[in-house]
Amino acid sequence: MHHSMYDDIEKILITKDQISLSVEEIAKKIDRDYEGKTPVIVSILKGSIMFFTDLVRNLTIDVNMDFMVVSSYGNSTCTSGDVKIIKDLSQSVEDRDVIIVDDIVDTGRTLACLKKLLMERKPSSIKICALLDKKSRREVDLAPDYYCFDVANEFVVGYGLDYAERYRNLPEIGVLKEEVYQG
Repeated sequence: MHHSMYDDIEKILITKDQISLSVEEIAKKIDRDYEGKTPVIVSILKGSIMFFTDLVRNLTIDVNMDFMVVSSYGNSTCTSGDVKIIKDLSQSVEDRDVIIVDDIVDTGRTLACLKKLLMERKPSSIKICALLDKKSRREVDLAPDYYCFDVANEFVVGYGLDYAERYRNLPEIGVLKEEVYQG
């Protein structure tokens, strides 16, 4: 019997159309805010890849794209040891406007540490753009400058977000059935 990834989804939270419309709206805001500038747009891999791709395709301003892979150790102190950079930027961000694109702002710890780390490289500005904002889980004072959707404290997957590297290719955002991650 064929197992579909949809079998593991409790409900679809955000549809493809809703995502598409919201990404277009965010792109328009970024176009307005960065008119005449060429920001460095940084995708935090792997989670933001779908969102990042759709976002940059909707922008009309010139941008430079770059990618980072980071892992976090979840400590609250925010030393460089808390965020391990597995793949760093391939260009300097000194005197540049930087937009960090991530899939979800959860506790905010990793992004706060990453932002602090990148500030040491003397960019003109750093803004955070997230697909999802899960405010109920926030542990640090960090709010995304741009985001598409507020989500409750549910286990969300799809459109780049994964559970154990699965479900990233789901074109919508769904809530994972509890039995899947409770094992």
